[in-house]
Amino acid sequence: MLASPALAGARAFAATVSGNLGIPIPAISAPSPSQARRASLVVVAKVKVSTPQADRIARHVRLRKKVSGTTERPRLSVFRSNKHLYAQVIDDTKSCTLVSASTMHKSLSKDLEYSAGPTVEVAQKIGELIAKSCLEKGITKVVFDRGGFLYHGRIKALADAARENGLDF
Repeated sequence: MLASPALAGARAFAATVSGNLGIPIPAISAPSPSQARRASLVVVAKVKVSTPQADRIARHVRLRKKVSGTTERPRLSVFRSNKHLYAQVIDDTKSCTLVSASTMHKSLSKDLEYSAGPTVEVAQKIGELIAKSCLEKGITKVVFDRGGFLYHGRIKALADAARENGLDF
């Protein structure tokens, strides 16, 4: 059985030419169907495209392998979005949040005036509030979890303000 019409036409032409000129032409075997299928496979290369959010989550996962909060030293976790800033003190052994503060709290949102998103000054106020709340509950030592964000700008301002107001990390 012939593999393709083009190969059939080539064989017919070769037979005609060889018969007229008297030149022996060796027989060409047709490729098997599996070889023909393999030859027609297309190789698709998959490229991993990373997004800034995926990169941050990967950094946070790496960080969380090393950092965990205990009862004696809970974890101060920070998350920042374009509109808000959140800080929580978490006991990972009990899986519970001990203290939290954010720009969404009603007591703090009335005092803060910002339109485009939390600024460094807002982050300092969040740091002060989280530190005061921790000291009220008797928490003085924490482990800082930057959440995969760079220790710069708002994250650094929050951490420095929490340190200045009595938290030890």
